[in-house]
Amino acid sequence: MPDSSPFVPTASAIRRALKRAEAGSALDAPEAETLLHARGLGAGEDLARLLAAAGGVRDAGLATAGRPGVVTYSRKVFIPLTRLCRDRCHYCTFVTTPGQLRERGEAPYLSPDEVVELARAGAALECKEALFTLGDRPEDRWPAAREWLEAHGYDSTLGYVRAAAVRVLEETGLLPHLNPGVMTWQELQRLKPVAASMGMMLETTSRALFEQRGAAHFGSPDKDPAVRLRVIEDAGRCAVPFTTGVLLGIGETPADRVESLLAIRASARRHGHVQEVIVQNFRAKPRTAMQAADDLELQEYLAALAVARLLLGPKVRVQAPPNLSDPEELGLLLRAGVDDWGGVSPLTPDHVNPERPWPHLEDLARWSGEAGFELRERLAAQPEHVLAEEPWLDPRVRPHVRALAGPDGLAVPGRRPVGLPWQEPDAAWGSLDAAGSGRVDLHVEVDTTGRTEDRRSDFDAVYGDWEALREQVRAAPATSAGSSEPEVRAALRRAAEDPAGLSDAQYLALFSAQGQDLEDLCALADAVRRDVVGDDVTYVVNRNINFTNVCYTGCRFCAFAQRRTDADAFTLSMAQVGDRVDEAWAAGATEICMQGGIHPDLPGTAYFDLAREVKRRRPGIHLHAFSPMEVVNGASRTGLSIRDFLTEAKAAGLDSVPGTAAEILDDDVRWVLTKGKLPAATWIEVVTTAHEVGLRSSSTMMYGHVDTPAHWVAHLRTLAAVQDRTGGFTEFVPLPFVHQSAPLYLAGVARAGASVQENRAVHAVARLLLHGRIDHVQTSWVKLGVVGTRATLSGGADDLGGTLMEETISRMAGSENGSLKTIAELEDVAAGIGRPAVQRTTEYGRPSPERLATARSDAGRRALTLSLTPVAR
Repeated sequence: MPDSSPFVPTASAIRRALKRAEAGSALDAPEAETLLHARGLGAGEDLARLLAAAGGVRDAGLATAGRPGVVTYSRKVFIPLTRLCRDRCHYCTFVTTPGQLRERGEAPYLSPDEVVELARAGAALECKEALFTLGDRPEDRWPAAREWLEAHGYDSTLGYVRAAAVRVLEETGLLPHLNPGVMTWQELQRLKPVAASMGMMLETTSRALFEQRGAAHFGSPDKDPAVRLRVIEDAGRCAVPFTTGVLLGIGETPADRVESLLAIRASARRHGHVQEVIVQNFRAKPRTAMQAADDLELQEYLAALAVARLLLGPKVRVQAPPNLSDPEELGLLLRAGVDDWGGVSPLTPDHVNPERPWPHLEDLARWSGEAGFELRERLAAQPEHVLAEEPWLDPRVRPHVRALAGPDGLAVPGRRPVGLPWQEPDAAWGSLDAAGSGRVDLHVEVDTTGRTEDRRSDFDAVYGDWEALREQVRAAPATSAGSSEPEVRAALRRAAEDPAGLSDAQYLALFSAQGQDLEDLCALADAVRRDVVGDDVTYVVNRNINFTNVCYTGCRFCAFAQRRTDADAFTLSMAQVGDRVDEAWAAGATEICMQGGIHPDLPGTAYFDLAREVKRRRPGIHLHAFSPMEVVNGASRTGLSIRDFLTEAKAAGLDSVPGTAAEILDDDVRWVLTKGKLPAATWIEVVTTAHEVGLRSSSTMMYGHVDTPAHWVAHLRTLAAVQDRTGGFTEFVPLPFVHQSAPLYLAGVARAGASVQENRAVHAVARLLLHGRIDHVQTSWVKLGVVGTRATLSGGADDLGGTLMEETISRMAGSENGSLKTIAELEDVAAGIGRPAVQRTTEYGRPSPERLATARSDAGRRALTLSLTPVAR
């Protein structure tokens, strides 16, 4: 199709943009759009100059990667798992209908045996990638698809994709690259353990092509640009090596092309997951709605390739399908900055473009050589992700990748894949227990040196592009300067009448209370507290067990997480966990609070084993364990739904779950804090489901970083809504951001925690807004210290939390308030404000007389004191 944009730059504008490109200057969107109009391949002509600039950027990237002059490809077999689809793209010949399949005597899906047969034939030809391509969710449109899936025992097409990928890994050793279309965050997590990489074309950000009748994507729900951008983002959040790209010539404008490339670049910079960007030229196909449309003109295509390279920079691989251009044009594609040919199959046709056969690999190598490039085979994942492994490759597919990868991360030439057990890394997590019961034990990594540095060893890589983050976020002051004293006083009067009945604006005004208004707010919250729970200051005798600090999630606020090779990394053995339980019981504890990092090698069943070990040691102790992030991780690794995982964990001994990982329940803020590790909706789903299966939870909010009071109000409203539905929250715990060693603060993005005024206001407003829903407001002595704790206990809070005995997360973030309080010390905190301290259970009952006596006995005090003694983790 010809360009449809009314924008036509002048020759001088093109040359000005060319000079900036040749000088290595960053291009803005108008300049990039201008360069899309460069034409002329003769010496000194605009397009020739543009290609040279783009080629120089590509060459610099290849030199940095250690493979100058190399263009890569993946030797693959194409597995069209199903040609059914719920979409109706106007240019597609891949998709068919159940009726057409019946006429040809074909089933709606390839059978598992047919999939393996294709993969095995590919392995015999030394293919190393199994490209799974299929239509989007055909069961939503076609009854025949639903019936086939049900008859074969699969709950969805994506469920079948996962099962088929496992068989390919185990029986052939080929590396699955999955292209199943639009996926949710949870589905990406579900598929990551069975794939070396995944992909989905963005195609275009043009909403006109999606919304206007007759346009290329009209009537195709999965081609909504916002939906596809969300999938690309979620793939990054899940650390999936991801292929995406643009389709040029389907009616989009030059401005659309630039916008699409910039959207891909933004996600790639945030996450580092975009391994290659396909720049694909439209080719008209017979028997489609766009069969009369023009193919994309060559020079227009070359200009787009070059602009893509200039915008994406040297690190991202730019791919052009070699079968969609004529052989004599491939040298021009390489001049334009291409450094990857994508997948090429010696066995199967390009089922998406069947009219364009793959070039023979010998020919492709010759044509590449004529352009000055050496053709080298790669794997489904690009070398950068292969060599890094973590967090990109799931432990269950790493052995398959390692078997085919050379020391440079490229494929070993001539190596034939061999099937390997898919679950083998799970069993390698540890060894059998001494009794030989078969229970998986956690591997022991001893740390006797203590914390040796403020930053984990991969600080500059794991957390994303700090400079881009600084540009995106300017930490806002947490007080609301827009509320006047009369507004605050009016809100106070309203709160005195109905603490939970204020508007959002009125609660927001209360967060800005200063001076006497702040004192009045805290006094009101304290009076509400007294009416609800009395004057007792409660606490629980518990032990906090962080069973590992190895984590590859990369939360930007967390100083706890380490790579397993870092000096400060630790992982407790099952025996060490059990010993800590015994020590806690001897000290009179009624609760074990247990959480850990998202260890890349942790099998999902380890959570069940931990719970069983706790209850095997001390059946009477309450196990409060596994954050919503851990629950999602465990569910993903075991293949269970969140509900089934929680049900199984409860059967193993879990009694309640911590409502941590909530941070701020706003996805924009969560992106800054955690790279979107756990969307707010998923956190809500986990805690709601926990309540429904009989597991109560705490609720939390971490504040004082890049958030504002408006976020606090919305967060508290969300918690109130969940409590209205389930009644499962036992308490609310405000958690001030501990900034000292937090990467987000060290990188200059977050502010230095909350102020004294904010700490007091947050606890007080929480008491009011949650009144009638959540009775208990806990203050964190670990984060606030004694003075701050007493201040919040005098302003709405009623609970001190636990003795802890061991608290690693806040300590490693820079908290200076210790990791243990004795009963006497907790009682002293309460006595300092004239209130009695009373020991409680996790769910705010009273401990048994035996537990109370043990906690106060000489033996109990000695056991508690011993837990302060440093031990090898």
